[in-house]
Amino acid sequence: MVYSLGIDAGGTYTDSVLLDDDTDSILDSNKALTTYPDPLDGIKNSIDGLDQEKLKKVKIVSVSTTLSTNTILEGTGFPVGLFLIGNYDLKEKLPTPHYVKVAGGHTYNGAEKEPLDEEGVRDFAVKIKDKVAAFAISSFFSIRNPDHEIRAKQIIREATGLPVVCAHELSQDLGAFERATTAFFNAQLLPITERFMSTVEKDVNSRGISPKIFMLKCDGSVIGIKSALEKPIESIFSGPAGSLVGASFLTGNDSCAVIDVGGTSTDISVIKDGVPEMSEMGAVVGGWKTRVKAIKMETSAMGGDSHIWVKDGKLNIGPRRVIPLCRAADLYPDFLELLKINPMPTKTLIGMNFQPTTFFTRTEYEAMGLNDLEQELLDSISSSPTSLRELRSRMGRYPSTRILDSLIQKRLVQCIGFTPTDALHVLSDYTARNVEAAEVGAEYLGSLCKRTGEEFARYVKETFAKNMASDLISFFLEGIPREEVRKIFDIDCPTKFKVDIPVVLIGGPVVAYKDILGSILDAEIIVPKYSDVGNATGALAAKGVRRVDFLIRPASMAAPDWEFYVFSEKGRQSFYEYNDAISYARETGQSMIMQYMEDAGLDPDHVEIDVKKDEIVPEGWNFPMETKIRVMGVGTRLIDEEA
Repeated sequence: MVYSLGIDAGGTYTDSVLLDDDTDSILDSNKALTTYPDPLDGIKNSIDGLDQEKLKKVKIVSVSTTLSTNTILEGTGFPVGLFLIGNYDLKEKLPTPHYVKVAGGHTYNGAEKEPLDEEGVRDFAVKIKDKVAAFAISSFFSIRNPDHEIRAKQIIREATGLPVVCAHELSQDLGAFERATTAFFNAQLLPITERFMSTVEKDVNSRGISPKIFMLKCDGSVIGIKSALEKPIESIFSGPAGSLVGASFLTGNDSCAVIDVGGTSTDISVIKDGVPEMSEMGAVVGGWKTRVKAIKMETSAMGGDSHIWVKDGKLNIGPRRVIPLCRAADLYPDFLELLKINPMPTKTLIGMNFQPTTFFTRTEYEAMGLNDLEQELLDSISSSPTSLRELRSRMGRYPSTRILDSLIQKRLVQCIGFTPTDALHVLSDYTARNVEAAEVGAEYLGSLCKRTGEEFARYVKETFAKNMASDLISFFLEGIPREEVRKIFDIDCPTKFKVDIPVVLIGGPVVAYKDILGSILDAEIIVPKYSDVGNATGALAAKGVRRVDFLIRPASMAAPDWEFYVFSEKGRQSFYEYNDAISYARETGQSMIMQYMEDAGLDPDHVEIDVKKDEIVPEGWNFPMETKIRVMGVGTRLIDEEA
């Protein structure tokens, strides 16, 4: 017998699942708390809880994680320098203050528009190299000709030695700004993903097994570890993709909607006839548009560990993820007593960072490029919970909210606060951690909105459930703002939204929300067995998929049958015969797919390849004005190294 191991490292828990490949049945599962900043202990603890004898038969390890998504949502990625080459008209805010526009770029047909400003590239790279961890490059029409991105990458590497990401390596879709954003986030995630994947590899190898390691992508397919380290941006939404595939697998429903409640976010997605619905545009995360192909999904910064805070009597959920009070009381022996004596901030101070339930701890991340005010505040925060009162005593004043936010975004400081998980502890819906700490926090925050602790906890639970319902309905009602849908659930009336496909809940203690969702929606609400490890299960149910896109156009519209350009991630190629251009696209696509499958450890004899061609032929033309070719391969079996 051969077994597979699925791992999902979420914002709160790291889940492990053992699957019998012959029967597609789950043999064992386990959950452990995710550990920060190094996830090694969480992964180790999760796998330790599995049957160790069965573990020795594991040949495949597949991983999904919310790490990339949460990094973008929380703004806690590493600093990145961004180069924009060409005619960028910046009407939108960029995700980094470290950017420069330099001359260069190409036309829609791949011709050089103006020479690359090599000195400008070199000067900016040297200027900010000590302020960033990596660089990203996006050149105008690099999807038609990537030469300037490739040359800039060479210059930056020679000048700094830091990692560099090019936009054309990640997407062949139009949208210069979105490609720039995609390249930026990919560069930002490189060190985080490398640390994470090396942690997984280190742990499984220490157990005397050497399996093939895969990561789940945001389109519901898997990639080998080599590709995962090169393109970590493709792992955004891999957690929700895992829950979608896992929900279908666990319930046996080829069509269903999925509400995946994680530690940091709640995600909505749909699978129909066994195929995940894909977004026609790139994935959008944290308000940023990318050019990453992903499942169609709505995500909100609202999870089990989202910060619950009160301002002017109004309840707020998120967007920041914090350590729940109930968990902090287990992690730190003196925390409960510290919480009980924590004073209420004055009304003028109260805000997201100033709550009677808020504490701060210093992480083990290395500080880099801090100013004097940031360093002073960081030095005042201990590795054990530090209250606002303690910070005032050590600094002689209350800390600046702006400086606190900066340290939190840089992952140097972790917050402790009241969460939806604490609310469930107060209501006895979920009591895995310290209930008393949750009750104390509920009393504090309840007093700010004239409720008892239990009333406040119930209010949090009801609000969370209504938000889940409005996320689901707004997913289906495209074009209607979520805020407008949300208002409906606060109206006391005898009507309900009807959902014709099953709604599957995935994640932690989601069973606590089943009844209340059923009272809000007219739908079949399902919480399957192993729903708490649905993402890890989905990581194993996915397949290896590689898509390669080609665009063929006449080199000149004046002589459309004389020469043809083929644009792809390989760059621009020229052919005098249209059929030669078609043959090049087909053969190159198949070759790239087979190499990809081989690198991933998938058997090339069990790869299905499909070629789709779409032509636009204007009236009176003998040749297409534009031809799009997509070559797609699906790998279904691991290479049998014992054969």
